[in-house]
Parts: sequence; structure tokens; C-alpha cells
Amino acid sequence: MTRHLVVIAKAPVAGRVKTRLCPPCTPAQAAALAEAALADTLDCVRATAAERRTLVLDGRPGPWLPDGFELIAQREGGLDERLAGAFEDAGWPALLVGMDTPQLTPALLSQGLEAMARDGVDAVLGAAPDGGYWAVGVRDPGVAGAGALFRGVPMSQAGTAAAQRARLAEHGLRMGELPVLRDVDTVADAVGVAALAPAGRFAAAVAAAGLCGAGTRARRGVDAQSSHREA
Repeated sequence: MTRHLVVIAKAPVAGRVKTRLCPPCTPAQAAALAEAALADTLDCVRATAAERRTLVLDGRPGPWLPDGFELIAQREGGLDERLAGAFEDAGWPALLVGMDTPQLTPALLSQGLEAMARDGVDAVLGAAPDGGYWAVGVRDPGVAGAGALFRGVPMSQAGTAAAQRARLAEHGLRMGELPVLRDVDTVADAVGVAALAPAGRFAAAVAAAGLCGAGTRARRGVDAQSSHREA
């Protein structure tokens, strides 16, 4: 089986990425965090043994893109359409990840590729704690094609991973599971993920944006709300 890693990402342009971090971040700080997360992810992919590495990009490449990647323009539409298009354009077998898990390691990616190569495994999924997923791999979508595996799956919801898992099973794909990995959607996520990979660019960007204190305040606010509800 060809070891093929795909990253689906959005170019880190201020005002277009990580807008949920604003405030407390400025659009420029949010873009810097996105660029750092993307750069860490691409470095991890580059450090993983693979025959092919593909970036499916919404936007234009920048100096953050290292050598060794095939570049494909991301299709338009919702995330389900873009995921379907990524597999249709990049081909399979492929293990696809996003840009929101900069704590990713070559060992985790290798684990996914090796799982896909086993007999009895047609697809793998790596869930996130919020109910989404950070990785999906497909060895062969079968006669239905990649579009049928993704189009219409509800994205960015608490049940997204479960719905995606059910869709893959519905089309007869035998599943393998990857470890749960936290992705970056909120300030608290950013601080937590930075702590998991303190030597990375993303952790440096979190510190530069002064988010550690903001993350602590956000966590205290959630705890205070929980205490109020329980009282």
C-alpha cells in the first residue's frame, strides 16, 4: 500500500482563519497561530515516512510550505464537500489530517498508515474530544467512491465523528480507530494543545499572543458557570 499523507488546510490569512479566537486575539494574532499550527503539522508530515505528501489548500501557499508536497486547490462548499473533493483529487489510499492538531507526531501518523495497511481494515478515524475528528484514512472507497463517504455527513457538530463512522460502515468499510486528539477551536484548546507540544511553533505563537492568562480566565469562567448551575 502506498503511504500517502494528505493535509487539508486554509491559508493563514488574517480575518479568514481562527476567527473563534477573536477576541481575545486580534485577527493578525489568530492568523499567526494558524500559520504556526499549519507549519508544525506540515513539518510532522514531512518527518513521517511516506511515498506521497499532499497539501489540499484553500488559498495561496506561503513561505510556511516546505518542499516535498504536492499542491492541490481545495474545492468549494461545506467541509463534507471539501473532504470528498480532497480524496477525489488526491487519490487513495490516503490518510488525511487537518491543520488544527499541531501536537501531532510522526508516530501517530505512522500508526494510522500502518493500521490502514492491515488486513481487515479499510478505513481509520481519529476522533476529537468535542465529537469531531482530526484524521480520516481510506484505503479504497469502493464502487461508491469518495464522495458518497463524506457528502451529507454533518460537520462541526458534537456527533460528527459518530456520523462519519456510521457512513463509512454503511458503505462496507471495516474500521480502525486512532487515538483521540484535541484540536484547536477555542482559547482553552490553544493553551491546552500548546502545553502538549511546548517546543513547537504553535506553543511559541500562543505565548507571543499572551493567551496563557486568557486561557486560565476562560477556564475559570467555565468552572464558575458550572458551579453556579450546580448550586
